[in-house]
This record gives sequence, C-alpha cells and structure tokens, in this order.
Amino acid sequence: MSQGYVADFLGGMEKICRDLDRAKVDQVIEGIFDLWKNDRTLFLIGNGGSASTATHFACDLNKCTIVPGKRRMRVISLVDNIPLVSALTNDDGWENVYSEQLMNFYRPGDGILGISVHGGKGKDKAGVWSQNLLKGMQYVKDHGGPVFGFAGFDGGAFLSICDACVVVPYNTTPHVEAFHVALHHLITGAVAEKIKGT
Repeated sequence: MSQGYVADFLGGMEKICRDLDRAKVDQVIEGIFDLWKNDRTLFLIGNGGSASTATHFACDLNKCTIVPGKRRMRVISLVDNIPLVSALTNDDGWENVYSEQLMNFYRPGDGILGISVHGGKGKDKAGVWSQNLLKGMQYVKDHGGPVFGFAGFDGGAFLSICDACVVVPYNTTPHVEAFHVALHHLITGAVAEKIKGT
C-alpha cells in the first residue's frame, strides 16, 4: 500500500525536475550574487513551513558561501526574532510583521526573497493568505531593491511583484515545500561557486 504512495510522491518530484523553469533559477542565482558583489543584504521571509525554509536558507547562505579572503554574504531571515515578531504582530498586526522590520534594517540596494507555496494568493478561515509577505516585498520594491520569490502552484501574486520568481510547477504543498528546500541548497551552492570564481 505505501509503495504506491512512495512511487507517486517521487514521481511528482521527478516531474518537477523535468518541468522547472531553470532560467528563473539562474536569474535568482545571479540576483543573489549581485547582492554579494555590491555588499548588500538579502532578507528572507516566509510563513509556516516556508518560515523554516527562510531560516534554513539564511543559515546556508551565511555559512556555506564563506570563501577565505572574500567578503562574506549578509543574509537575514526576518522570521527568526520571535519576541520581535510577536510584539509586532500584537501591536501592528500580522500583515505588517515583515515591512515593520524592514523599516529598521533595509538599506538602499538590499534585496528580499519571499517563500510561499501559493505565491501570496489564496484564502482560508484566517482570511487572505500571506499579505505580510507581499507587503514586505512591496516595501523593498518601492525602495528600489531587487525582489525574488519561491512559489508553487500557479505562482500567485509573486509573479507580478518579483523581478525573478521560481515557481515549483506542482499543486501539492508537500511537493512544493520539499522542492523549495532543494532549490535553496542548489542556489547556495551555485552562489558559493561564483564567489570562489571572483
């Protein structure tokens, strides 16, 4: 019984690998590399499982791109300061939790990468999904910084706000979230190789 589930799940991952827009992956790699070249900061944001991906991606970009003798990357996950996140949610509302932090930390030329299974589009019992992501990404866009995204399904609202968005072309949350982690490892490794080559 479970073998059928295993085959279906892994078959979905194979299909994603075949159908993924690799040019978009390359655009995100080049965009993050440009932030490093220009000594700018990349901010990462996400909700739920995507929050853990934001944290993991920030860890890896900070640690795994270290090249002796080269300037280090500066990457901040805005989901990680739990007291600050909860204070902002309490006082200013969940929709402002990322944009309010960017008012503290953003400097001209910094960039942001939002992570969302539905790309900021959808609605459930809590209302419209991921407006805090869109508001944070719009803040960076309005201030002239590059905006990147990881999405799934049809890409959602990320497609209209991002300079480059990698859409995992699949319609289940587990596949999209799992592949976002694969993407962040791929991109981290590629950026590290580019830094080594400078």
